[in-house]
Amino acid sequence: MNPENPVVQLCSQGMQAEAEGRDDDARAHFQQAWELATDDYEASIAAHYLARHQPSPEQALHWNRESLARAERVTDERVTGFFTSLHLNLAKSYRDLDQHDQAQEHFALAARHIGDVPPGQYADWTRFAIAEGLRPVNPAAELIDDLIAEFCARRDLKALALVLPARLGDLGTDDDRTRLRTALHMLHAARWLPDAEQDTLGRAITALTPA
Repeated sequence: MNPENPVVQLCSQGMQAEAEGRDDDARAHFQQAWELATDDYEASIAAHYLARHQPSPEQALHWNRESLARAERVTDERVTGFFTSLHLNLAKSYRDLDQHDQAQEHFALAARHIGDVPPGQYADWTRFAIAEGLRPVNPAAELIDDLIAEFCARRDLKALALVLPARLGDLGTDDDRTRLRTALHMLHAARWLPDAEQDTLGRAITALTPA
């Protein structure tokens, strides 16, 4: 986003106010951004932030839907990286309203667009949120979660740093399973775990290996 854009500037000011606990000021900035928006691109940005400060789940859903609808009207690449976040926010809104089928639909759509988000901490955080919503079937999930609990108990930060991102970011795709299996293989090959954990690790790898 262009930091010189007045709507973007107002939203940045709103986020700063939000970080400082000034929610009324934040909402005022986002409302002003909405009123200042001159096209669908700017309106999508403003609506996205307005959704954060609504008094009810229904109103938050309205603004999240508005943000997506405006982004879909933009015909250039400026909004390409928006759709993961917009669908994720819609999924959360539907979940808050106990509309679980719609929530799962938008979690899946968010996952479909995750490759459009530039790599980095924001992309990782978004991927984790999508995975939490989708909760894909993972035949080794219980074994891996038991291992992670052991790593935490022993403060084995190296093992945790290797396995946890792949576990939290598993969207259920073949690529995600390969990433997770590779992390487990690397840890297994290092052979620094206690014997019981090494055995559990081997069983997890076997569970993730295609027949």
